[in-house]
Amino acid sequence: MPKKGKKAKTPLSDEEQLLLFQQKLLAEEEMAKKKERLLSQFLKDKLAKEEHNSALNLNKINTQWRTVLREVKTRELHKDIEILSQTFERVVDCKDSVIKSLAKDLSEAEEQYAHALRSHLHNVDQLLALQRRRLSLLEESYNVELEALTKEFETERKTIIDQHEKEMHYLQDVFMAMEQSYIDSEYESKLEFQSMWDDLKNKNLEEKHFLRLQLENIVEDLWRRFQDALKNYTDATEDRKIAFETLKVKDEKSSKEIEAQMKKIQKLQDAISISKGKIMIHSRESEDQNQYIRNDKELVLVQLRKLKAQRTQAWGISQGNLVKLTLESNATLKALKKTVDKGEKILKLAEICRKFETEEEKVLPFYSSTLTPKELEEAEENNLEEVSEEFAKVMADYKGMENFWKRYNKVKLEQLSLQHRWAQLLEINGKLREMLKQYLDGISVNDEVLSQLNPLFIVNHRSNLPQPLITPAAQSDDKQLPTTYNIIEAAHVISHTL
Repeated sequence: MPKKGKKAKTPLSDEEQLLLFQQKLLAEEEMAKKKERLLSQFLKDKLAKEEHNSALNLNKINTQWRTVLREVKTRELHKDIEILSQTFERVVDCKDSVIKSLAKDLSEAEEQYAHALRSHLHNVDQLLALQRRRLSLLEESYNVELEALTKEFETERKTIIDQHEKEMHYLQDVFMAMEQSYIDSEYESKLEFQSMWDDLKNKNLEEKHFLRLQLENIVEDLWRRFQDALKNYTDATEDRKIAFETLKVKDEKSSKEIEAQMKKIQKLQDAISISKGKIMIHSRESEDQNQYIRNDKELVLVQLRKLKAQRTQAWGISQGNLVKLTLESNATLKALKKTVDKGEKILKLAEICRKFETEEEKVLPFYSSTLTPKELEEAEENNLEEVSEEFAKVMADYKGMENFWKRYNKVKLEQLSLQHRWAQLLEINGKLREMLKQYLDGISVNDEVLSQLNPLFIVNHRSNLPQPLITPAAQSDDKQLPTTYNIIEAAHVISHTL
């Protein structure tokens, strides 16, 4: 190092000063950058520490707040549990009391139901016994009529069978004669058929020859066309060629079959000519026999018509009897079905009405008679005197329906009383409505009220009621007291009536 002394400093040039100044600026910039880096690092570290501390403090606060909330929530839940337990006990007590009352009602209802069921079964048994007796009577009458009809049917059946056997023997004889006549007629028809067959055969041969010539011309024409088309379209018409060959084979087969059929026809023609000769020989012999058989046939036809008429008449009578029997049986079945349906309907209505019965009616369904024994005896004597024997028997059969008619009459009387009560209530309601209307008209003012007489409407000490006429007797007697009128408010009347 040079020593510091009194030696003067050498002046710096402008370039050196500029360099020195630039070095100082660079050094200051580096120092400022270092400070900024240090400051930013310090701030980052401080921010990280603050974030860490804030997170830690937040967790502590949350944990403490959760403990506080848990304690508060537990206290609330304890209170709610106590309230719920009290309400549950109260509800359980109410339910127990309701169950006890329902059990009591159920036991009473079961007793009432058992009593009603016994009475109902007793009534049903009586009705069934009555119906069984009625059905037994109907069945006896039906059996009697059925036996009579069966006897008549058996007698008619025997007569018809005997007559049928006689007719069958007679018809067998007629049949043999008819068969012989039919054989002869068949022989004649065969001769006619043979002649017609010859004519048709000749026509068919001519038509066949003509068709054969025509088909040969058509085949030759088609063959020429096929040869021309084969030359032009050999590749495209290979399938058609195969088809043509197959058709050609079929044509040959058909021609062979035609020849075979022609041979058969020739043989048949020879046999027909032989049979024609035989038929001509036998026809002369059978003419007399046919004439005799025709006469017999006419006689047989006349007798057959008579027998058919008798059979149709007997069949009509038996059919009418059978229809009558079926109609009567259907009518009885329908009547029985109607009675059964009516009984089921009555039972259903009884079940429905059972729901609307009171406890007294359920316990005592049939009320006792209000008549005294003497009155009952007198009524029975009067009924027996007036009623005939047949009607008395019917009444004795329906004696079991007395309890039913008692209940029916009781219900009818209750219905009439309710209708009478309904009419009374309607009348009271109309009166109350009229009184209410008078009261409302008295407290309200409108055109309708002003147009009518209203004692409460007073203007200038005058009402719209008509003034009574003053008679001379009233004018002469000055000391007579004026008439007084008691006025009662409508509201007072309504409050005391309702």
